[in-house]
Amino acid sequence: MRLWTLHPCYLDAKGLVALWREALLAQAVLKGLTRGYTHHPQLTRFRETPDPGAAIMHYLRAVHAEAERRGYRFDAGKIAPCQKPAPMTATDGQLAYEWAHLKAKLRTRAPAWLEPLETVERPEPHPSFRIVPGPVADWEIPRQGASGADPPTARR
Repeated sequence: MRLWTLHPCYLDAKGLVALWREALLAQAVLKGLTRGYTHHPQLTRFRETPDPGAAIMHYLRAVHAEAERRGYRFDAGKIAPCQKPAPMTATDGQLAYEWAHLKAKLRTRAPAWLEPLETVERPEPHPSFRIVPGPVADWEIPRQGASGADPPTARR
C-alpha cells in the first residue's frame, strides 16, 4: 500500500489507478470494515488525525478529482461524505523521498510519462497535506535498491 504524499497529478495511469484502489482499501480499514492491513504503517498519519475517516475521504476526493481531470471514470459514490478536515502535516524529507521513489518507478514503468516530470524541482504535495521541514517519516521503510532511491534526509 502506498498512499502518496505527492500530488496525484504526478502519477501515471497505472499509478493513479493503484492509488485509488489502495486509498479505498485504506478507507475500509479505517472504518473497521476489514481485518487486513490494520497495522499498515501508511495509515499512521491518518490515524493521528482527530477524524481518520474524514482524512482518508478527503484524500480520496483529491485522487478522484485528478482522475476526472484526466477523463477517467472512478466511482465517487465509493467515497463516504464528510466535512473537510484540517490538513495533515508531512515533511519535506518525506516528500523528497517519495519523489525520488516515484521517479525510479517511472523510469522502468513509464519513461515517457517521467520525461516532462524531470524538470520539476519541487513537487506539489497531495492537497491533504501541509509540508513542514523534517526528515523522512518514522513509519516509512526506506528501500535502498528497490526504488533506486536513498532517503534524501537522514532520520532523526
